[in-house]
Amino acid sequence: ALGAMQTFRETSLSFGRLSAAFRFALMTLAGLLPVIMLGGTVLIWQAGQATPGDIVAAGAVSIRIAQMTGWVSFTLMQIYANIGEIEDGMRTLTPRVRVDDVDGAQALQVPQGEIALKNLSFAYGREKGGISDINLTIKPGEKLGIVGASGAGKSTLVSLLLRLYDPEEGRIEIDGSDTRQVTQESLRRAIAMVTQETAMFNRSARENILYGRPDADEAALIEAAEKAEAHGFIQDLQDHKGRQGYKAHLGERGVKLSGGQRQRIALARAIVKDAPILVLDEATSALDSEVEASIQTALERVMEGKTVLAIAHRLSTLTEMDRIIVMDQGRIIEAGSHDELLAKDGLYASYWQRQSGGFIRTQAAQ
Repeated sequence: ALGAMQTFRETSLSFGRLSAAFRFALMTLAGLLPVIMLGGTVLIWQAGQATPGDIVAAGAVSIRIAQMTGWVSFTLMQIYANIGEIEDGMRTLTPRVRVDDVDGAQALQVPQGEIALKNLSFAYGREKGGISDINLTIKPGEKLGIVGASGAGKSTLVSLLLRLYDPEEGRIEIDGSDTRQVTQESLRRAIAMVTQETAMFNRSARENILYGRPDADEAALIEAAEKAEAHGFIQDLQDHKGRQGYKAHLGERGVKLSGGQRQRIALARAIVKDAPILVLDEATSALDSEVEASIQTALERVMEGKTVLAIAHRLSTLTEMDRIIVMDQGRIIEAGSHDELLAKDGLYASYWQRQSGGFIRTQAAQ
């Protein structure tokens, strides 16, 4: 961070020096221009080749041009200042596609929801980091908890499941289908996701929930909101334009909602999507324990009948999982139920013992 700030400081100073030099040069020219033009016209008049009117016209034009130099310098410097922003914008809006569908890719069919990771490795093109040689089978309807310190590879695992990247080694199969051989659209349609930072739009509550499945009808919308325990507070919503209930807009990034309300909207979105696979990525870590407890019932409802992958630092949210895996340095080093892992007295047990308010002290795991 300090290095980046130093680079920014040096670049800003360099730009300031260039700007000052450019403006000084233009102002110098602006000062010399009337003298040169008027002086030249007077010399031509003395030679009998110009009239007094020509002198007046030359003076007026030169003064006007001199006055315009300030505007010209300001405009040019604004153009140069914005070139960098335009370049950044183009790089952001036109990135290389990370993955492409193979020719003849078929839509993914998920009759059961079994996920198999076979010899899976990915390190973002580096020699270290990411995950290494992961072998894991998640049975249909199984609820799997994933635990590990920061950098253990949890988020990499989810990114590969969503096929934001292709594995460098090994493969991921869903009900026997390699995720690289199916269309990305069908793959992501089969996976619902609730994250720590819920994506909210300054649209109506109805549109924010139906983002999970835009073609859902009103009955499915209401049912999803009720299961997520969001129906009650949504009915009480009212925005600054007087729109109420499901028509009320939620503000930029859901600013008009509390953290618990945003998570309930996210859970309703996942329920209405009704995907066979559900990923919970730190879904309640941004909430305090009281709010988390209040939405626990809604969380259980959204997991009903789904194959669930739940990443969490707050171990109390994983005690009811069918199985928990513990990751460290990109590998699975422990697996079992909550009680089995405590009995092993390994890394999971040390996490449990060192919890403070439900959070892992990651430094204790290093």
